[in-house]
Amino acid sequence: MKNSLALVFFASVVLMSFNACKQKDNKGNLIDTYNQGSINFVADESLAPILDQEFYVFKALNKEAKPTMLYKSENDALRLFLNDSVRVAFLARNLTAAEIDRFRQTKSLYPEIYLFAYDAITMIVNQASADTLTSVADIKQLLNGKIKTDKNIVFDNANSSLIRYLRSFSGNNQMNQKNIYALNTNIDVIKYVSEHPSAVGFISYSWLLEPDKSYAPMVDKIKIVGVKDESNKDDPKRYFKPDQTTLVQGGYPLVRPLYIINNTGRPGLGTGVASFIMSERGQRIVLRAGLMPDSIPTREVSFGK
Repeated sequence: MKNSLALVFFASVVLMSFNACKQKDNKGNLIDTYNQGSINFVADESLAPILDQEFYVFKALNKEAKPTMLYKSENDALRLFLNDSVRVAFLARNLTAAEIDRFRQTKSLYPEIYLFAYDAITMIVNQASADTLTSVADIKQLLNGKIKTDKNIVFDNANSSLIRYLRSFSGNNQMNQKNIYALNTNIDVIKYVSEHPSAVGFISYSWLLEPDKSYAPMVDKIKIVGVKDESNKDDPKRYFKPDQTTLVQGGYPLVRPLYIINNTGRPGLGTGVASFIMSERGQRIVLRAGLMPDSIPTREVSFGK
């Protein structure tokens, strides 16, 4: 929650400097500005629920802005970004020092990186399952094949941010057990678990918060498993499910930060979108969507006389 005030100030400066006047390059082509023009963005596909909401409101407020979003697996999104095919990325991890150095060496640019929200990796089971509680230790053993089980474990796809997280979390870089399966999308995971009572799925929490009608009936057939963290000094025996309270207070253990990474090198539509998402209005969208914003918007309460 460190960079919000600085970014809001920066957004104000940009707004004053880049108004609605159309700017052109030396060839007469229109240049995107803070609130108009068109550029491509790339995002980890697991972030689609929250980003669709943010971009919907941004475009409603800025009629001349025509951002195009490309949803990809984390590996594909990062590849496009590092190859300079797309200059603004939304990822579920920060850039490494080596990746930042790559930009410095090839483009003499230092990417602007903003943490804008926190998501949860959520363990789901079929409504008919008797499993409602687990622990960090048990999840790690499950992912390492050290627990005998007839359950199939499913996640979105082999190139996703979710499988990268689970590999790091479990210490198992292979995850090639016979009962672990990569599907394609978070919705595929929800569908599979809703149809198989013995299945265990891992998905991004954001896909469960406001499901659209295409998969909402499937969400009704699954349930979230509570998780306890034995290393939690305050509540080592308490089970938590993901929600805004458990994310902000640190009770739920499977949490990941979400980042905006802007490598345009100039104030333009990339900066405009990033500033909007980091503004009070953009952070309130995160809050209302059910995730944890980087900066919790203030709530004004007026008292009558």
